[in-house]
Amino acid sequence: MKTESTPPVVDSPKSGDFGVHSGVRYNAPMIKPSAHLFFTALIFFLAACAPATAPAANVQLPNTIDRSADSSSGFDFADGTRALTFPADFGAHPEYGTEWWYYTGNLQTDAGRHFGFELTIFRVGLIPPTVELPADSKWYNHSLYFTHFTLSDIEADNFYAFERYSRPGPGLAGAESKPYHVWLEDWSIQEISAGVYHLQAAQDELALDLTLTDEMGVVLHGENGYSRKGESVTNASYYYSQPRLQANGTIQIKDKNYDVSGLAWKDHEFSTSVLDENQIGWDWFSLQFEDGSALMLFQLRERDGTISAASSGTWIATDGTPHPLQKSDFDIAVLDTWQSLHTQGAYPSAWNVQLNAPACDLQIRPWMADQEVNFPTVTYWEGAVKVEGACDGKSVQGNGYIELTGYAGNLPLP
Repeated sequence: MKTESTPPVVDSPKSGDFGVHSGVRYNAPMIKPSAHLFFTALIFFLAACAPATAPAANVQLPNTIDRSADSSSGFDFADGTRALTFPADFGAHPEYGTEWWYYTGNLQTDAGRHFGFELTIFRVGLIPPTVELPADSKWYNHSLYFTHFTLSDIEADNFYAFERYSRPGPGLAGAESKPYHVWLEDWSIQEISAGVYHLQAAQDELALDLTLTDEMGVVLHGENGYSRKGESVTNASYYYSQPRLQANGTIQIKDKNYDVSGLAWKDHEFSTSVLDENQIGWDWFSLQFEDGSALMLFQLRERDGTISAASSGTWIATDGTPHPLQKSDFDIAVLDTWQSLHTQGAYPSAWNVQLNAPACDLQIRPWMADQEVNFPTVTYWEGAVKVEGACDGKSVQGNGYIELTGYAGNLPLP
């Protein structure tokens, strides 16, 4: 369906007015605001937050974007016909409507103080790249970028969350494939040598600076990177991970510096239409085991309380070989819940995960309960977790991250 209406105008930024920043800190017993979003609402929000000046010509943007596969949106759809190639697919895909580069990890000091982190850079396509833009200003662009940066300080029971928005502008935000570099202002991940990356983000009293070394390489999810999320073949994304990044670096909180090490996980997805109409949220798991294996699972929740048949996952062997999992191959049972003081949302807070092959029985709990990201545009729970159990009769343990959406506030990008 194509909507006819008067489009808003996006102008060039004023000098020194480049983007939108916000952030908060809270701990579990305190009530303070905190940051993911329903897609169309986010586009309006980003357009409204874009700084305004008067360029020589105006760019007309549609005020609604129809993402259905039979629409004339002008964006490509993930339908399984594209083969992923690297390093080219490390970069941006402006021909698709949504995209994100997602880093999470569990870190600790030599003394055992534990931290979790998330740094995700999102790209939102406002108009297709086939639309020609005026050439008289570098501020014109087909996309907007925004970023979420969080840190969980387990010992202090503190959770920090920050977000930023920016147009690409002249170098303010973007993603390149060779050499790999994705950034929004000074929050960035950049390849510094083959398979080695520098991740950095700093805001207010907090700074994260890590060197990430890829120990496993790229893992494709679904059918060679084509990951179905719904009944339609185009309700899907192209999806790969680098599930084992050795992390070393520092965390600064106020005037204290902590040398840390651990493991990080990278996801990169791009798509245009993902969720079915009746899907109200998802539970996503990334687990890294001490023996070198890993597990990705997601289940999509339907409005009637059932789990979508499109839910799936990947068991990743120690040598990096992916073993796709369908909904019938695993079961996720909720053992406990936690209610947010910030939003009143009730989130799952302990899980039993069972796999058929390998035969796994896993118990998962958060490192701390309150890791809810709650910004005005979006609310979700994204937190560090620990896992233990058995696979094929052998004890396993490790850490990971879980993302829970649709329990409070707006959804993240679909």
